[in-house]
Amino acid sequence: MRAIPLIAGLFLTVLPAFGQDLPPGLVAARMLPGWTEPDGSRMAAIELELQPGWKTYWRSPGDSGLPPSFDWDASKNLADVTFHWPAPQAIRSGDSLTMGYHDRLVLPFTAHPVDPAQPVELSAKMDLGLCENICVPAHVEIAADDAATAPDPKITAALDSVPEPVAQKPVCRVEDIEDGVRVSVTLPDEKVELAAMELKGQPKIWVSGTDIIENADGAIATADFVPPNGAPFPLDPALLTMTVIGPDGAVEMQGCLQDD
Repeated sequence: MRAIPLIAGLFLTVLPAFGQDLPPGLVAARMLPGWTEPDGSRMAAIELELQPGWKTYWRSPGDSGLPPSFDWDASKNLADVTFHWPAPQAIRSGDSLTMGYHDRLVLPFTAHPVDPAQPVELSAKMDLGLCENICVPAHVEIAADDAATAPDPKITAALDSVPEPVAQKPVCRVEDIEDGVRVSVTLPDEKVELAAMELKGQPKIWVSGTDIIENADGAIATADFVPPNGAPFPLDPALLTMTVIGPDGAVEMQGCLQDD
């Protein structure tokens, strides 16, 4: 089984409300309070401001990244949260390619209430990776003020950069490898700058960065999926999520048509 890289460093805590020192690479961490929708849900966002040259990771970062995780237990009247991830950027460290964000991340989310007639109070603990030449994990605790009465331009701008869902299902080939499964997806557009694959609802399966090879028919994107037991497994192509970023923007496709 391949060795999955580990992130080095110590956990650091950000508690801006108490004036404690921020960890290296992080200028500010806050929760934008957002606004309440007519159905009682609340649109808000997490904002991270990074020092020049520092990066943080996307939800599925690639070979060696640390995906962010969230604990909402201190919130009130919160049933669940739906994130709206802006299109990620490429983060290169030597030969490794991961997915994330430079300079600033505004991560919008919809907070769904238990009782739509009551306000949602938001408080979150967030574990994330921060990277310059090396990557360190950090722990952030943030809370939101009361919701505003109008949409926040920062949040609406971030929503505009979320990959557009498309109904197209690309052709894919699924094959066993020694420690898991390899998926190769044929993309109709050869102008692909960045791509990522995920397996919906299976967070314990490690997913490699996506390699892209251009050919006369378009581009072929390939990634490896490795389960905890390091063995081939029956991957369901319907659960594959493919995010593709090109010069005209980003799209997201759900599922692929398996080519036997």
